[in-house]
Amino acid sequence: MKSSKQMMKAIGLYKYLPIDNPESLIDVEIEKPQLPSNRDLLVQVKAISVNPVDTKIRAPKDKVEEAPRILGWDVAGIVERVGPDCTLFQPGDEVYYAGSVIRPGGNSEFHLVDERIVGHKPKSLSFAEAAALPLTTITAWEALYDRLNISHHPDGNEEKSILIIGAAGGVGSIAIQLAGMAGLNIIATASRPESIEWVKQLGADYVINHHEPFMPQLKKRGIEQVDYIFCLNNTAQHWSHMAEAIAPQGKICSIVGMGEPVNLQPLFGKSATFVWEYMFTRAMYKTDDMEEQHKLLERVAKMVDAGKIRTTLVECIEPINAENLRLVHQKLESGHTIGKIVLQNFPE
Repeated sequence: MKSSKQMMKAIGLYKYLPIDNPESLIDVEIEKPQLPSNRDLLVQVKAISVNPVDTKIRAPKDKVEEAPRILGWDVAGIVERVGPDCTLFQPGDEVYYAGSVIRPGGNSEFHLVDERIVGHKPKSLSFAEAAALPLTTITAWEALYDRLNISHHPDGNEEKSILIIGAAGGVGSIAIQLAGMAGLNIIATASRPESIEWVKQLGADYVINHHEPFMPQLKKRGIEQVDYIFCLNNTAQHWSHMAEAIAPQGKICSIVGMGEPVNLQPLFGKSATFVWEYMFTRAMYKTDDMEEQHKLLERVAKMVDAGKIRTTLVECIEPINAENLRLVHQKLESGHTIGKIVLQNFPE
């Protein structure tokens, strides 16, 4: 009797190995998901992007998977089927999303995802251009508007400033654009000529070097303190400089785990706030406001189509296979990437 299972191409891992090991990411065939349940969508994957979370999860550790683990938390594709409880999408819809870190990732020909964290793809973008956006956009949006409570409207923000640490990467590239739309004065950190030029193109008003103390550089530019800080690089390393630069009653948000204890005491006298942003929180815990990620992706798609936000795609590689994905992981681990790298189209 023939098996009724349909198979699909994917890139996965069994062992957690250094990226220069050819077995760190391998081409596999796994069973294709069939009928989506509840509010899940079955999406045909057209393009994927790679984020630092992929490299962190893949990092070497003493663990072996029985079935291949599939990474990848940025997808653009086409809805093939919808679950019985879906209300937001129909088959044929073009979508983009980041997915959930507690479910299999999107580095496969087809992928199941909860519709509450999915948006309609911007009409003006290709699948590759759209795949560059979801994870970084959700992260930057939630950090600025939900965690730091910055107003969407520029009225009242003209005198306020934000310092974005590690601003040339994927999240920073979106955060600069959102902060500019909110009317903030933007100080970005970057250290190489190409990354300095990149953040200026995106709208940074000032650029300082994150390898040097912040305050002397800020004071040279007439800046005595900043109202908001968004840390995208090594929280513990930059902590003392952030604590020094933050204004009284200012707010600091980081997306990078500490790795080591830091002293919160310097924030006490300033009544300053420190808060985390982790874009997978809503999906991991199925929070009551989980659908906010759908809403923000819908809103961002309209902003993109109106020319207010640009894709942060800087390199597109084809096809989607293990060799190319290892190459992109290597680039991210170098710490010198700008914007986002995307892979598109699985091999025939």
